[in-house]
Amino acid sequence: MKKISILGCGWLGFPLAKSLISIGFKVNGSTTTPDKIDVLKDAKINPFLICLNDSIDINSENIKNEFNLFLKNSEILIINIPPKLRGDCNENFVQKIYNLIPHIEDSNIKKVIFISSTSVYSDENIVVTENSIAVPETESGKQLLEVENLLFENSNFETTIIRFGGLIGEDRNPIKFLSGRKNIENPEGPVNLIHQIDCIGIIETIIKLNCWGEIFNGVAPHHPSRKDYYTRKAIDQNLPLPEFDCSKPSVGKTILSDKVQTILNYNFKVKP
Repeated sequence: MKKISILGCGWLGFPLAKSLISIGFKVNGSTTTPDKIDVLKDAKINPFLICLNDSIDINSENIKNEFNLFLKNSEILIINIPPKLRGDCNENFVQKIYNLIPHIEDSNIKKVIFISSTSVYSDENIVVTENSIAVPETESGKQLLEVENLLFENSNFETTIIRFGGLIGEDRNPIKFLSGRKNIENPEGPVNLIHQIDCIGIIETIIKLNCWGEIFNGVAPHHPSRKDYYTRKAIDQNLPLPEFDCSKPSVGKTILSDKVQTILNYNFKVKP
């Protein structure tokens, strides 16, 4: 029975771990929240309390031992921790992953999946594929791209990168924040979303097919305008309608997941 380590058992990592266990994997899962240790245990996930930081403290003996146990006997590591660059939090995400890499190199890990984001692409009126050049405009996108390169170029393990679009699920949709708001920009800009079910499906397909050394865009092949999509969602959920500013030209990229559908032969399960 193969073992997988998931760094970050949050909104995506937790159900992913449970799904992997259901198909026969053993899973080590990390959390930064002590209260969640028992939650992971109850889900048959081997729990670890790990908090990556951008200081040299990660190389202390206690932290080394915890990482050694977390990665022990695992063949695959899934890195699923987003940069914390909003509000007052301005971490050095690149340094966090740089500090992590020696622990990966010292382990049995030979395959890495890094969960990235479509924010590595510039926000222009263009169609984006995996062959498009990534030119990030935000600090988060810039640091994600730097981490992608850091992992991709390391010869001690093979890395596959998944650039997910906006994450949605039964308990998560941007309409909850946009409902009732006024003067929302880019009404005709396309949405680039993906459901949690398809995020898990793509990751599991990569593992099943041993598809390493690749970059995949993870976005559902449905791109209604922001106005049409969020208006429909507000109506479906009986929420106040958002109001859009149509006085300015809309801007927005359309992201295609060509390689997911061709190389992985993956059929998306949920239409946003």
